[in-house]
Amino acid sequence: MGKCLTVSIGVALAWGVVPALALTEVPPGNRYAEQPPVPSGSASRTKALKTTYERKYQKVLHLLETDGSLRSKIREASAHFGLDPLHVAGAIVGEHTYNVDAYDRLQTYYVKAVSYLNSNFSFSYDGESIESFIARPEFGVCTDKTGSYDLWTCRERVWTTVFRGKTVDGKSFPADRLSAVFFQPFYAGQTFGIGQLNPLTALTMTDVVHKETGLPTLDHRNPQEVYRTIMDPDLTLTYVAATLRKSIDAYASIAGYDISGNPGITATLYNVGDPEGRARALKAENLARKAKGEPPRLPEENYYGWLVNDKLPDLRALFPESGKSPSIAGQPNAADR
Repeated sequence: MGKCLTVSIGVALAWGVVPALALTEVPPGNRYAEQPPVPSGSASRTKALKTTYERKYQKVLHLLETDGSLRSKIREASAHFGLDPLHVAGAIVGEHTYNVDAYDRLQTYYVKAVSYLNSNFSFSYDGESIESFIARPEFGVCTDKTGSYDLWTCRERVWTTVFRGKTVDGKSFPADRLSAVFFQPFYAGQTFGIGQLNPLTALTMTDVVHKETGLPTLDHRNPQEVYRTIMDPDLTLTYVAATLRKSIDAYASIAGYDISGNPGITATLYNVGDPEGRARALKAENLARKAKGEPPRLPEENYYGWLVNDKLPDLRALFPESGKSPSIAGQPNAADR
């Protein structure tokens, strides 16, 4: 196991983290000697585009290598949340290798962002708007939640337990994620922008982003502005960084691990989502392992995170100042930021 890190309680609280006395540092690199299997959906998309993962990787790497402005934006967004820029760059590389090709020029993302302001669409399912849907009595348990993260996480939990794949009040709902059913009006699985965020992730993180950067908060009743935000590199990269920061904080406060020195782990969590739920599951597993006299299990990378760790030499060349993230213990105090 890695060394233990003493946690600065004041700093942890500044980031909204419930502090522990010590964290186990997750060492750099991959736990798996070979890359875990890539999902069939990613393989199908890549085949349909008559390309390969390596070509897609080289394309996004070329964009990062040739666009100094993009690298500067990544540094700026990372600094807001106390991150090594390798975490943000890793998430971008993973998304554009296994999801969709990167555009050749950053300017294309700006053009796409503006186009959504002039589009007519809503967040809805089968004629029911998300505003009407979350007014259903089943969501009453979420009314006392403050902050966009806790509020939308609660709503997702209600969706999963009450509505997903079920019939409620005579209306059947798909066995799919809330984000896919209500927040992707053009096609299922839709994500956009240099960070390939989905709209619900942006809504979930909007209060955190507003607090740290001063950017306006997003509203589910204004889907055009949500889509503009996730397409505009000047805006979306802060959401990417905030999402990655949330994963680091969740694993520190819940599972007792400092994952800030392993971009492959943060990229994995960016890919799969629900860092708090996964941290709780890992904590429960390790408690059970301890009771049986077994060693704890470290967080592990998936196929996506494995690639990020494998390609770190390329990414470090883009960000020569990079090193271990300013982790929970090493962050500046809130008064110094």
